[in-house]
Amino acid sequence: MLDLVSLNLAGLDFTTLPQQLVNGFLLGAIYALVALGYTMVYGVLKLINFAHGEVFMLGSYGAMFASWMLGFGPGGSAVAGSWVTLLLMLLMAMLVSGASGFVIERFAYRPIRNHPRIASLITAIGLSLLLQYGGQAFLLEGKKQAITSKVNPFADDFVFTPKKADASLIAEAAKVQPEVDAAQRAFDEQKKLETSIYDLSPEGDRLNKVLAAAIAKRDDLKNRADTSAVTIRLPKGKLIMLTTTIMLMIGLWYLVMKTRMGRAMRAVSVDFNASSLMGINLNTVISFTFILGSVLAGAGAMMYSTFQSAPIDPFSGTAPGVKAFVAAVLGGIGNIPGAVVGALLMGVAENLVTWAGYSSYRDAIAFVILIAVLLFKPGGLLGSNKVEKV
Repeated sequence: MLDLVSLNLAGLDFTTLPQQLVNGFLLGAIYALVALGYTMVYGVLKLINFAHGEVFMLGSYGAMFASWMLGFGPGGSAVAGSWVTLLLMLLMAMLVSGASGFVIERFAYRPIRNHPRIASLITAIGLSLLLQYGGQAFLLEGKKQAITSKVNPFADDFVFTPKKADASLIAEAAKVQPEVDAAQRAFDEQKKLETSIYDLSPEGDRLNKVLAAAIAKRDDLKNRADTSAVTIRLPKGKLIMLTTTIMLMIGLWYLVMKTRMGRAMRAVSVDFNASSLMGINLNTVISFTFILGSVLAGAGAMMYSTFQSAPIDPFSGTAPGVKAFVAAVLGGIGNIPGAVVGALLMGVAENLVTWAGYSSYRDAIAFVILIAVLLFKPGGLLGSNKVEKV
């Protein structure tokens, strides 16, 4: 087993590693937007909102229906999108997810807020299943849909080349080319004397082998030169995605750290009952927390569906939701910077598994990380070491 692993690692293409790290970082930024919803709700209510992945799914549908209304649906007349199109889709996804988060808190969690915590946990799981299977009846009968790539006017890439191709290999390949040309001319002359290229004479067969050897030598040098270069492609759409994510996180930091509502949220997360005695309206703070986390998930859903071309169906929020939850646990659930760090690590880990040639296990890495964190650091990388029963 160890030999097989060593053999596969020896075959890794390290020139593609920088690109995979960049891809992982971009994917992690999306997970971070979703993980923030888990961690904020847990920080305020000590509740794991397992329906958050379905809020993400509803945001994807919001973005898709917005694109349809703008003429990008099946049979639509629109031919190319613009930044205005993307902005409208983003706003619709955030609106749908934010409204979903408010409704879920108001009608599912608030009535049982003072019940034992296990009741909230069971309600969250039931609500998640209800949205998934109920969605099959109301959201296009469970058919997979996708946002058309026509809405994205930023499909081309920025290309960076940190390391150029080996010049000595390129020069060697150029030196071999005259040898290939000479062998080709000699074989072409010999072919005039042959009855068929499938039944060559001894001399024709020798010249054919000389030509094949020269071509193989040249191509080997070219391939080695190509693989010696390190190139990073950054799609413009994903660059917009990363910029938007960073702006949303800065806005979240300002809201939580600098505003009256942010201070109320932090107070409630520290002491729920004392905050109420100090005059903080708990219902308002909790509803705002749900809406805020859901709005961020909606933004992530729009960008995930549009720039990652992810298919959309009633179950499409499950995998991103689970991975974002694991990211929140990895960073320390209830800790906002921890959720971001955990999400970035999740995205990078997932892409490294794919890079290593085990793409079929890319979803399993989330559970491996979750088990490892629970075993060795249950409080998460930036979280508290205090162990709580949920």
